[in-house]
Parts: sequence; C-alpha cells; structure tokens
Amino acid sequence: MAGACCAGLLFSSPLFARDYRYSDAHLHYVDFFQESEGFNNLLAAMDAANVEHVMLSGIPVAKQWSENEPKRPRYYAGDDGSAYWFSATDVLIAKAFEQVPAEQRHRFHPFLSGFNPNDKNADAHIRRMLELYPGVWQGLGEVFTRHDTLTALIHGEAPRANSEAMNRVYDLAEEYDLPVLVHSNITSWRERNPLYLQELEEPLRNHPGVRIIWAHAGTSMEIHRHQDYLEFLLPTLRRMLTAYPNLYIDMSWTVREPYLLNAEGQPDQEWVQLVEDFPRRFMLGSDVVGRFDNLGKHMSGFDPFLDALSEEVAQAVALDNFLAVLPAAQEHAAE
Repeated sequence: MAGACCAGLLFSSPLFARDYRYSDAHLHYVDFFQESEGFNNLLAAMDAANVEHVMLSGIPVAKQWSENEPKRPRYYAGDDGSAYWFSATDVLIAKAFEQVPAEQRHRFHPFLSGFNPNDKNADAHIRRMLELYPGVWQGLGEVFTRHDTLTALIHGEAPRANSEAMNRVYDLAEEYDLPVLVHSNITSWRERNPLYLQELEEPLRNHPGVRIIWAHAGTSMEIHRHQDYLEFLLPTLRRMLTAYPNLYIDMSWTVREPYLLNAEGQPDQEWVQLVEDFPRRFMLGSDVVGRFDNLGKHMSGFDPFLDALSEEVAQAVALDNFLAVLPAAQEHAAE
C-alpha cells in the first residue's frame, strides 16, 4: 500500500527539480493600441525568464479611442469603442525584428497577423509582406476569428476560421510552408457544447498540408467567466488530435487554469496523459501583449504541469515543439 502511494507521488512530481528552457509560442510585441515596451525590455525579460525563443507577432486589430469616450481605454474591452483591422501591425513587427542584433536573431520568429479573415484580399496582403521582407516571416497569426467580445467590436460579420478568405490564406500558407496560429473559440459563452468546432475542423480536414496551431485550444477568459469548466474539451481534443496530424495546441493561459492545473495548482492526470499520448503536438505560450514584465511568471506557471510529464516530453512541450513547426525545421527534416 505504501509502495503504491510513493509511486503516485513520484509520478506527480520529479525526484529532482528541473530547470526548464522555454519557447514562447504566443507573444504579441504590441498591444491593442499598437504600442510596445520595446525590444530591449523584451530581450531582458526573455533572458531573465529562461525563454530562449519567442513567436513575435503584432495584433491584427487596433482599439479605437472613440469620440464619445472621455478617457482613453486601457484594453479592447475597456469601453464600447470599436476595433478595426490594422495591417500596419506587420510593419511594426518587421521594424522591431530589424533591431535585433545578428547574434540574437535566431531567437525571434516573426509571424504575420495584420489581415481580416473575412477579406478575400487577405492572401494578397500576406504575399506582399512576404515579398517586402524576404526571409523574415516564419508563420501566420495570431489570426483573430471567433474571439469573445472583440468579435462584436469589429465592424462586419463575425470572422470564421473556415471562411473563403481563410481558405485562400491556408493555400498560401501551404505554398510558403508557414504554420498558422488561429484563435477560434470552441463555443459561445452559454452553449455547453462545441458550437463552433466545425469552423476549425473544416480547414484541418481540407488543408492537411498546413500546420494549424489552435490558440488556447479554443478556450478564452470570457468563456470561463460564464462557464467555469468545459467538460467536453479534453475528449474533443483527443478525437481531434487523433484525426488530424496537422493540429497543434497552444496551451497559453486559459488552458493552464483550470485544465492543466486545478484550483490547488496540482496537475490534472487526464491532461498529463493526453500530452504524453501526443507528445509533439503541444506548446506553451504567454500571450503577453506589448508589456513583458510578467513573461517569466506566465511561462514558469506551467512548471507544475511540466514536472508531471516524463522528462523528454516536458522538454518537447517547453522548448522543442514550437521550433519543430517552423519552416526551418521542416526544411531540415526533409534533407
């Protein structure tokens, strides 16, 4: 009996403390006002937090300071002012990347994001940016489709991950061998079923040559304000990962709690088993926006869950899996 108890303890935590090095697969260099603390602060935060690599992206929309609002909002949900698609965010990322010293450049992986997923001109913008800044872009995203209250603040129809415009984007992503990070909520605030799942499942099925990273596994802060825990999420992910080898999961903060870790901060063993069963398909992200002082807190917050994984899988999730979906890794694998 005592032996079984000890075995359980050994499974839930490593015998020796591990020191992790991280890849941040979901980082926004600017905020919703297209402002940033700047490259020097980002680099300092990375070094302090043991973050070796970051996905470097903009924000595809800008929050408006409405004529009718007396105080400038601090976040997109701060007031009723709208948000609008902002393609210049990609220029800001390209310019930031130009500041990176040559010896540090291998740590930064710029993603294009400044396009409207409902605009069939989106692929033309992406192609222009690829040509204007050759050799810079390593992926697309975060693409905003179903995204809580932000969806309602943007003019026009709700963007979908399976729109005709996005099908053109996936075709271009396959042409350039670029992974695509997509924010697509799995459900609405009220529905206790995967209401919008087909919007992501359809491109996974129709574009098997495109590596699609599902931001937050379809969860969000707003969904959790109305629904504490999505019981269907884990079995849905298991089915999806089995069916679609081109699906990857970004486990940034709304997945960490309440799914990976419970209210006491202990790892959920069903989620541990899911990641062990698909060890190359999960990655970590901070989802910081323009400010980087909490980067270390966000990334080290995954440590209790990583500690519950086998050492090899923990390293893959913490560092290697994000790097493996990038074009350079694919080219190396083909050699």
